[in-house]
Amino acid sequence: MIPLRDQNPTSRAPIANRVLLAINIAVWIYTLSLARDPAAIAAFYDRYSFDWREFSGAIAQGNLGVQTFIPLFTHMFMHGGWLHVIGNMLYLWIFGDNVEDRLGSGPYLVFYLLCGVVAAIGQGLVQPEPMVGASGAIAGVLGAYLVLYPTARVSTLIFLGLFISVVQLPALIVIGFFIVLQMIDAVAELRFTAHQATSNIAYFAHIFGFAAGILLLLLFRQRREAGRFRFG
Repeated sequence: MIPLRDQNPTSRAPIANRVLLAINIAVWIYTLSLARDPAAIAAFYDRYSFDWREFSGAIAQGNLGVQTFIPLFTHMFMHGGWLHVIGNMLYLWIFGDNVEDRLGSGPYLVFYLLCGVVAAIGQGLVQPEPMVGASGAIAGVLGAYLVLYPTARVSTLIFLGLFISVVQLPALIVIGFFIVLQMIDAVAELRFTAHQATSNIAYFAHIFGFAAGILLLLLFRQRREAGRFRFG
């Protein structure tokens, strides 16, 4: 099941979402430019990927400098391969514009980054291997989209054996299928691998990011509603 586009027009240009897409693509192009220098690309990933062990160790030692927190954000704009970056950007392109349309560009950027931070920390708590990728933050976008537009129609590519078809499905089905699949895979890893990752997919980042997206959306909406009133 691969979403292709949604039938959910926006009222304004999704500037922030386009900026996020552009940064991710630019970082990927830069990553490709390092491909012929193994030492350079290894140093790039070592410096800017999020490593839970290094992060928690630095916090325990009281090292609260900027360098400690930079990877919490930079890892969101790095990817490990073509399928990784294309898949993430497809989901961000389809679903991010509508969430930005509802939140506003500035709050949407804050929302996106916070989802990514929560996703990284959640993943690190369960499986502390170094990680890169925007999928935790994008899972937060999916969580928000599910709450805001559960009935929005999504053109979806469906594979049924040898048959391939494009069907219109509600976002509830498309996003619900995604998060249920992440939960099944996450439980399988915990049950059979004693918390050691057997794939390069950060399932727990997706789950934590998704939950963060729902909770943060509710918080942002509550603050926006509160801002409409004066209290005496």
